[in-house]
Amino acid sequence: MAVTSLDSLVATVDFARVGRSAARFSEDELAHLSARTLHLLPYEAVRERLPPMVGEALWLAIRGNLTTLADAASWAGIIDGPLAPVLEDPIFLQEAAARLPAEPWNETTWKEWTAAVSSATQRKGRALFHPLRLALTARETGPEMAKLLPLIGRAKATARLSGKTA
Repeated sequence: MAVTSLDSLVATVDFARVGRSAARFSEDELAHLSARTLHLLPYEAVRERLPPMVGEALWLAIRGNLTTLADAASWAGIIDGPLAPVLEDPIFLQEAAARLPAEPWNETTWKEWTAAVSSATQRKGRALFHPLRLALTARETGPEMAKLLPLIGRAKATARLSGKTA
């Protein structure tokens, strides 16, 4: 069970259920529990321990994908760049770049944009989303693109979709 404060942890302890045998320590279990706890933490609880470039919007977008707090820096690098994009299908990416909407962007922009790209290219599922994620983040997996795209911004997205480091 993941807990976010010492008080809530203390509330879970029942000494009647504690055995006399030696405790067994599992680093894997501790790492898993630590990651689950991290996923629950609000920005204010970690702000002082995050790199300066990780603001609240980025924290809320990435926290569910972190294993350790140190992982936040790599996601900040993806947002701030420079990032060399991975181009899976350059012709498709040019088509997608041509359909990027004007800013300002919000969490609905990804859905609206990918719907327009899908309509124009007849791509769906992995064939639609995978090349876009690779070009924009250079990663196979990660946080929701709906939350990341507004943080990346139109200028960087356009550059990355065309194969430029941005």
